Amino acid sequence: MDNSVTPAALLARALTSARALGLHAHIEQPGGPLGRDAAVALVRIGRAGAGILYAVEVKKGLRPATLGATIHQMERFDQAALLVADHVTPALADELKARRVPFVDTAGNAYLEQPGLFVWVNGRKPLTKPVREALGRAFQINGLKVVFGLLCNPEWINRPYRELAVQAGVAHGTVGVVMADLQRSGFMADSKGKRGTRRLFKAKGLLDQWMDAYARMLRPRTLLGRYYVQSLNGWKDWPLAEHGALWGGEPAGALLTGYLHPGELTIYADRVPALLAAQHRFLKDPQPGHTTVVEVRQRFWRFTGYPHPANVVPPILVYADLLAMGDARCIETAKLVYQADVARFFAEG
Repeated sequence: MDNSVTPAALLARALTSARALGLHAHIEQPGGPLGRDAAVALVRIGRAGAGILYAVEVKKGLRPATLGATIHQMERFDQAALLVADHVTPALADELKARRVPFVDTAGNAYLEQPGLFVWVNGRKPLTKPVREALGRAFQINGLKVVFGLLCNPEWINRPYRELAVQAGVAHGTVGVVMADLQRSGFMADSKGKRGTRRLFKAKGLLDQWMDAYARMLRPRTLLGRYYVQSLNGWKDWPLAEHGALWGGEPAGALLTGYLHPGELTIYADRVPALLAAQHRFLKDPQPGHTTVVEVRQRFWRFTGYPHPANVVPPILVYADLLAMGDARCIETAKLVYQADVARFFAEG
């Protein structure tokens, strides 16, 4: 898929593929606000003279790490939602079907289930070799660290660049480049034309774009190691603060919501906490009696001070990691974290 292909053009190609399957598919309304989010368009797909009206979510380069966030974004529409993609791999198609998420792609793969209609096409290869979409500097590795700090602390938008660089753990020059990119993208501007009074705009869209790039680019680089322990019993009593570590992922979700029972543990730290690893016998390979996973990830920010348990990473990161894990339990917990601890940052939509 060419970098220049817009969401509207990708949608047009996908609808052409749907028509080739014998479906009636057309756009009834261009994109715009819809419920708690904005849709690319409203489309009707089904048999001629019937079908369901869907709000469209367009995704390029869909992959397992971004599937959870995509599903949650679709659920924010106050309308039946349809995923439109450049290509959906067989494994992802199976997952979407299992979760009853309707989709069509430009290759002609599709899953639609309506009264009197069932469409299931899987395994068709993309018509052209996918090309990763070019991203601005704000959504490269170091830029993601700066944007993370701003998402967690929107009031920092007017702080000196040098201070932001320290908090994000990046070079001073990186912040200026990121700010310029955010301004070009419409995510930042001077309030009412007054210099020195910057503010974030389209913050929810910024969060969605950050999560997509984080899951694909930054998150894989944070993994310091996966280890195996005997049991998760008593995990809440592990003295993480003594080792400069924080809970992330499933245990963080459990502490913030009281909903999830962790199936594995995620710890964020500057390095693998050696004393903690020795105390709980972290093993690099599973052995009889040591089959439960503890994942250690590198902390990539420097700021502190959140109105939540002191041993938990910022809620936006909990939300992003749970969605990146992708299983149903984690996605449900991510929704609770979003509602309780994240949505208030984006009240303006």
